[in-house]
Order: sequence, then C-alpha cells, then structure tokens
Amino acid sequence: MKNIAKLLCVVLIAAIVMFGGRWYMYVANSETPYDEVGITLNGYMPAPLRSWGCTKLQQRFPNQLPPLGCAGPDGRSWA
Repeated sequence: MKNIAKLLCVVLIAAIVMFGGRWYMYVANSETPYDEVGITLNGYMPAPLRSWGCTKLQQRFPNQLPPLGCAGPDGRSWA
C-alpha cells in the first residue's frame, strides 16, 4: 500500500512539474500569445495564476489582441 501511495505522489508531482513548466514557458517565453497548448493550459490554471499569466502576456504583447481566456467582455481588450 505504501508503494502505491509513493507512486501516486511521484506521478502527481511529475504532472504538476510538466504541465506547470509548459504553462510558464508559454507565459514567459512564447513567441506568440496564440499558442494553442499554452492557451489551454492557462485556461485550466486557478484564477490567481491565470490572472498573473494574462498580465504577463499583456506586458509582453501589448499591441496584439488577447488570447482566449485573457480577453475582456468585448473580446478585443485585455481583461
């Protein structure tokens, strides 16, 4: 039973590192705000992280339309 718990913990931590790292790469280093995988991962983030990610993307791409999940009510302004 302990081995199963350890395995589940390792798999959970690995998934968090893998998906969290990919999301951070999208927010901090992406060449475009329209990366489909990044947009999807940003949509799954908790509200504070998603808000931080959208703010970071807006700082990096101020003259472009916001990606899905970062757009305001009109769809053309940053949230």
